[in-house]
Amino acid sequence: MHIPDGYLSTAVWAGMDVLAAPAVFGIARQAQRRFDDSRVPLLGVMGAFVFAAQMINFPAGIGTSAHLLGGALLAFTLGAPAATIVMTAIIAIQALVFQDGGLLVLGANVLNMAVIGVWAGYLPFRFGGGGRWRNAAIFTGGALSVLVSGICALAELRLSGLPARSLEISAVVFLISAPVEGAITLAVMKALEVIQPGLIRKPEAGGRLRGPLIAIGLTAILLSAAGVLFSSTAPDAIERLGLKARIWLQTPFSGYASSFAGVAGVVLVFGVCVAIGRASAARKRSV
Repeated sequence: MHIPDGYLSTAVWAGMDVLAAPAVFGIARQAQRRFDDSRVPLLGVMGAFVFAAQMINFPAGIGTSAHLLGGALLAFTLGAPAATIVMTAIIAIQALVFQDGGLLVLGANVLNMAVIGVWAGYLPFRFGGGGRWRNAAIFTGGALSVLVSGICALAELRLSGLPARSLEISAVVFLISAPVEGAITLAVMKALEVIQPGLIRKPEAGGRLRGPLIAIGLTAILLSAAGVLFSSTAPDAIERLGLKARIWLQTPFSGYASSFAGVAGVVLVFGVCVAIGRASAARKRSV
């Protein structure tokens, strides 16, 4: 799902960068107004969990792989505004530290996954997550987040000059991975409900997740440490296009090369998300 540098034309990635900055800034202000100080640790552990889950690619058929996107899961547990900020932090860290997704196309990846994907996935839960249809809303939200993010990515590639025929298999991969995302999202939310009954309520009215914090954090560490051992090495829907990616910045953690890199990434994402949460809380109190 992450688009590397070199895949989009200059006009497209520059336009996406221009659109992404004010979108994230506006959503950040909305998140700050709604922010609850007690949920700072939750931002950290959910960000760390989604980062770790994204490291693990599973076979998607046709010689390709896919991974959990996690935007809908973040939206269900944090609310859509906070989920956008956490996902933006994850995408930025992936690009800067792990070379997963490009630097110049950062705006496109943020818009696709952290803005459009998160909010599209949140809508079914917003309108149907508080009643008897909540399981269907959770599943639909997870699947929809992948489909919409994938459509946006493919549209940007098409605008960059790639022929429609070359994008067909990528579209099929997104269709395959969407229900998988929905099923995983539902399973995780059900597990959280078992750990803390009453967690899944109407949007913006959920519990404070005090109990599950340690469980989620330990799961994130386990996934990050073991992920490289089980992750599929097949290219994902975007990588399979075979274009030459440009790497502008090399780090020792490039490509999640080891279990240590994965665990380090989890710790980094946790720290950054907690810092963002504390800064938001402090600014809200000052205002």
